[in-house]
Amino acid sequence: MTRLKICGLFRKADISYANAVRPDYVGFVFAPSKRQVTREKAAELRKLLDPSIPTAGVFVDEETSRILELLSDGIISIVQLHGHEDEEYIADLKEKTKALIIKAVKPENRDDVRNAEKSSADFLLFDSGAGTGRVFDWSLLEGVQRDYFLAGGLNKDNVEEAINVLHPFAVDLSSGVETDGFKDLEKMKEIRRLVKNG
Repeated sequence: MTRLKICGLFRKADISYANAVRPDYVGFVFAPSKRQVTREKAAELRKLLDPSIPTAGVFVDEETSRILELLSDGIISIVQLHGHEDEEYIADLKEKTKALIIKAVKPENRDDVRNAEKSSADFLLFDSGAGTGRVFDWSLLEGVQRDYFLAGGLNKDNVEEAINVLHPFAVDLSSGVETDGFKDLEKMKEIRRLVKNG
């Protein structure tokens, strides 16, 4: 069954919504973004979040020492990389932590997808770009042989189709469960229902 990740939580209200909706994963964005959180804020939010919901930290070309601190403090349990992190960077992280690593890829063509499949990250995340809210050409993912998260422009109008056509390991939404830039409880509930049915 496809899992659900809700990314970009940055308010106490977002956490209460997540506790009510119970996605399989949530994400805190530590990279520059309108949803960016500080380490202190993320620590505060993590304490309010149901401890059984795993948290991913979203990073762009971050120093590994900072990521490892967030992991050791229990603020995050999954590392999501959205920058130019190469195999050497991932290998270095894997040597120092057993945390799951997700590598985000913005596929422009089939070669991008084939190259991504060689990654030593635990999961791939295919996205149209960081928080663009746009869908990319899903046909590029035809034949992908490993588990991946699907992001980019997903919402209540297309998430079931995405699940039925692509069968991703997980769908990852942020703006697709927001109204005016803030998480919307009713939209989150609707997506949870659609993903369960998908």
